[in-house]
Amino acid sequence: MHPDLSVDLCARLREAFENAGYTADGVVDALGPQAHAALGRGEPEPARRASKDAGTLGTLIRLFLLGDEEPEQDVRKALDGVDIDDLVRNEVLTSELTAGLDVRPYEDNWWVIADLDSDVRGGSVPEDHVLGVGHASISLARATRKTPIGSLLDLGTGCGVQALHASTHAERITATDLSERALRLAQGTFRMNGLDVETLQGEWFGPVRNRRFDQVVCNPPFVVGPPRVDYVYRDSGLGGDDASALVIRQLPAFLNEGGVGQLLASWVHRKGEDWEERVSGWLPRGGVDAWFVQRDIAEPALYVGTWLKDAGVDPRSPEGRRKAAAWLDWFEENEVQGVGFGYVTLRRTDEMHSQVVCEDLRHAFDDPLGPEAARWLDNVAWLRANPDLLGRAFRVADTVLLEEVSEPSEEGWRKVVARLHRTDGPGWQHEVDEATAKLIAGCTGALPLADLLALLEFAYGEIDSEAALPIVRDLIRHGMLIPA
Repeated sequence: MHPDLSVDLCARLREAFENAGYTADGVVDALGPQAHAALGRGEPEPARRASKDAGTLGTLIRLFLLGDEEPEQDVRKALDGVDIDDLVRNEVLTSELTAGLDVRPYEDNWWVIADLDSDVRGGSVPEDHVLGVGHASISLARATRKTPIGSLLDLGTGCGVQALHASTHAERITATDLSERALRLAQGTFRMNGLDVETLQGEWFGPVRNRRFDQVVCNPPFVVGPPRVDYVYRDSGLGGDDASALVIRQLPAFLNEGGVGQLLASWVHRKGEDWEERVSGWLPRGGVDAWFVQRDIAEPALYVGTWLKDAGVDPRSPEGRRKAAAWLDWFEENEVQGVGFGYVTLRRTDEMHSQVVCEDLRHAFDDPLGPEAARWLDNVAWLRANPDLLGRAFRVADTVLLEEVSEPSEEGWRKVVARLHRTDGPGWQHEVDEATAKLIAGCTGALPLADLLALLEFAYGEIDSEAALPIVRDLIRHGMLIPA
């Protein structure tokens, strides 16, 4: 049996939360920034202390966010108006009136319902565990384009986080998942937030066969390893990176013309194999613009240890040692030297010449990647519609700087490298030679590129315009050069 969180129960629970101030802002205000930050690091004691004088809000914080056992009268008071027996029947509370599910405020006065994590449970999670709000789901939400659209598919919705974010820009939302438990909890999430979301159960794209959407978002079970399922939220039963390959290969067929798909994905790094060629080979032939952004590469031992701990499995326990050994054996047998992780943006297009770009973006940055993904798609479309760059004038974006690094030498300072650096967004950087730096400096919006190249050739000698054009295209894609 799985929870069946009715519309009425969710409405009453939401009313109780609103009356107590159990919202994202309310929790931060009650705890203060330091205790709230500590809670985010998995350190509950500061939050426990800070919530003592917060009345019913404090009770809900300790009950649902800390997993504490609270006096029965306090729980009933905090949840006044809610059928406690109904909450127990549907796992929101245990029979001892402790938290049975993770019910927490999230961002824009939303609430998310998921299973309790391993820290609160005090042990490893079960196979059908429904993951709550985590780093991956937040990262995908920040990397998703938020342009107003008609229809959106949240493939593998889990507890419904991506669909929540989609509600800010999509008129109609469909959420699917293989797991019945995940769909039940996602339905609770949607009802708690007053959202009308179509939910369908089934494997991969099966539930939406022969349908198309303006946007598809997906946080798939992308963990790389042997073909097994230890936990449905992360393991697909497919070996290696086949889960990511399957989604990327099939997703374009479920997009309307011009529709955009965005997902998290992983790919193996094998000895003697280029990762860019590997992931590009997953795409259908033509008709798809694709942007692969690699955010990290993990070596096998670190990768295995991280995912074992994520599920609450002690790598030193007999279970942990057995799983780690089998996993590492698989990596060795398949010559896997590392696992790449990142974001993929796809757009269906009927243009003859689609654009596929694979890039490393492993440095830290704060700005969300979603606006940059939207910009990238717009810039690729502009480049396709304007193939003659020589006849166009450009200007340098206001946030772009030229940085020069020099080292001491016998003759004084010797320049080692010069690079253009966009200081907003993901902080793109491009190393440039002296001629290119001068060319970009001349991009003030007054003269077309052909005239700038002619002036540089007159002043400094022969300039290879054909070599300059690929650099200009890269700078346009990265928002560093803007058409005047």
